[in-house]
Amino acid sequence: MNDGMKELPATLHSLGFGEKEAVVYVALLELGRGTVTQISRKAGINRTTGYDILDSLSNKGVVNVSGKEPKQEYSAEPPESVIAYLRKEAEAARERITRAEALLPELRSVHATQNRPKIKFYEGTEGLKQVYEDTLTSAEAIRAYANVDDMHKGLPNYFPEYYKRRAGAGIAIRAIVPSTLIARARSSYNEEEKREIAFVPEDKYYFSPEINIYDNKVMIASWREKLGVIIESAEIADAMKKIYELAWAEAKRLDKTLRS
Repeated sequence: MNDGMKELPATLHSLGFGEKEAVVYVALLELGRGTVTQISRKAGINRTTGYDILDSLSNKGVVNVSGKEPKQEYSAEPPESVIAYLRKEAEAARERITRAEALLPELRSVHATQNRPKIKFYEGTEGLKQVYEDTLTSAEAIRAYANVDDMHKGLPNYFPEYYKRRAGAGIAIRAIVPSTLIARARSSYNEEEKREIAFVPEDKYYFSPEINIYDNKVMIASWREKLGVIIESAEIADAMKKIYELAWAEAKRLDKTLRS
């Protein structure tokens, strides 16, 4: 096989033929006509594979089949059939593109739905418990802005057990907390409840809602409105985590001042 012939399979492959299809087609061009055994031997492939490839080339319209097994023979259609096949493929591709363009609005609608932040609202005492129960699914340490006084008033007798279950699940928490007497008393359990606290002056930073940031979620527990909210969004959670780290650095500085 001369250099030009050696390059033919690679060129046909670049035009959309399968690698072995291109080799078999060129072998058949050289033979002119042959059985699957003869063609497979010429192409350097096994006989079983030869059947599959010749059937594929026949479906493309570049190979003709005549006779029946065991005397079935294959011949190459005129080379112009390659152009006819490629034109047919191009027309089919244009049709698929047109159909895909018509489908775009529906695809965009599904994509927007899947990527839109999910927001869930929970009301009342039971609703507040539900948002805290969700934090127990966290795969990472929770970042929190927490007001211990309001938490324990809002859900009496709930938190001591919750703290044990959270710690038992191996979920740690870092919390920025107004420095109240109740909060400082609770901090004596920090180690066993897997909690690190940065205290901030209660006269300047007495916030009421608790905010927990974990995984791809932001949980808000509003004690005054008896309302729980969970926002599920990787983008929003990531931004809130970064903002929290800025706040944590300042809270640690304030904590040192309070302790001095």
